[in-house]
Amino acid sequence: MAFGCNGEAVIGESSDNATLLPKEEEEETPLLENSKSCLPKTIANFFIAIVGAGVLGLPYTFMKTGWITGVLTLFAVAVLTYHGMMLLIHTRRRLDLTLIGDSKILSFGDLGFAVCGPVGRFAVDVMIVLSQSGFCIGYLIFIGNTLSHLVSLSKGFGIPLFSSAKSLYIWGCLPFQLGLTSIPSLTLLAPLSIFADIAQIGAMGVVMVEDVQTFMNQFPSGIEAFGTISTFYYGLGVALYSFEGVGMAIPLETEMKDKSKYGKVLALAMFFIALMYGTFGVMGYFAYGSSTKDIVLSNMEKGVLSTSVKLGLCINLFFTFPLMLNPAFEVFERRFSNGNYCVWMRWILVLGVTMVALLVPNFADFMSLVGSSTCCALGFILPALFHYQVFKGEMDRKGTFMDLGLIVLGVFFGVTGTCYSLIEMFSQGKHV
Repeated sequence: MAFGCNGEAVIGESSDNATLLPKEEEEETPLLENSKSCLPKTIANFFIAIVGAGVLGLPYTFMKTGWITGVLTLFAVAVLTYHGMMLLIHTRRRLDLTLIGDSKILSFGDLGFAVCGPVGRFAVDVMIVLSQSGFCIGYLIFIGNTLSHLVSLSKGFGIPLFSSAKSLYIWGCLPFQLGLTSIPSLTLLAPLSIFADIAQIGAMGVVMVEDVQTFMNQFPSGIEAFGTISTFYYGLGVALYSFEGVGMAIPLETEMKDKSKYGKVLALAMFFIALMYGTFGVMGYFAYGSSTKDIVLSNMEKGVLSTSVKLGLCINLFFTFPLMLNPAFEVFERRFSNGNYCVWMRWILVLGVTMVALLVPNFADFMSLVGSSTCCALGFILPALFHYQVFKGEMDRKGTFMDLGLIVLGVFFGVTGTCYSLIEMFSQGKHV
């Protein structure tokens, strides 16, 4: 979701918001609205596209990785994500010069089709569905865990998938999410995106003030600067999850008035977000030390302010859920319903997301899994692969090495990070 200078919603995501390139392969997909973003709106759209609930798990991640390792990993991922996004832009600009007629590349999926044909679009579609579903699973886990700490319920009904307070809250969200995701026009939900980001910034500010007060009252024990190799992979996955907006690189560049400034604006936004993430993670870890919980809000003492912040975040994630899942709906409806709205297909996907959320015990562990698996592919592997395919005939050794090196790095980190995250999740599950 992005917004133009006139404040109208621009519907754009990573998979299909454009016409496909070759006329014989053209598909029915929604178009980006024809509105151009001025500089302030572009910066705001970067913030909306990248910053999400993942920031709330950073203090716990720093506890596991060590705070210096965590900060260095965050900034390294920010640099590599920026590089991957710019590879997409450079590749798109080159291909646009060779296209005939009105065909344009307006999304990540279009770029995949232009470079690798149906296989490229399929690869992007799969990663989009997995990543967007993963974000929504994380939202439900957050809502379930937070509400179970706020309002104590019974342990459930003593049967699988209904045996905890968390599961009861997640099941309680299901009928409302079925209703929200049944809304065919994403534009009607656009104001929820603005509300979500205002609530996110406000919550982060309150938590940071609380962190400073806690730290000043009593220096916590167990502060570690460095972790182990295995915990580094864990932190890498969470960092990748936190920079979740790579799929919006092309739509946002398309909607920018002065495209020559895109790289500088993106670099500035990524630096600011990385700095904000690092500060938030360090302050949260320094405040609670070895007692830091997977969602840092759970460490806050009960009171009117902390309860309001937790409820506000739960509400904004609840209404962000249909926005984040919409790209997955578009992929499924294009592939299995000829691009037509299909409510039962949406309901099946929502039910599947809910079932997975019930089985995952830890918010931060799941963040690491999604980041290592899908976000690593979207942020590193596919951008470098597409760039290499288009420019391989004219690149020097340095350019070739950088593209192939990023692909290899992405595969290595993706496999090792995914394995470690799965091990952590299964070990956590045994103690739940």
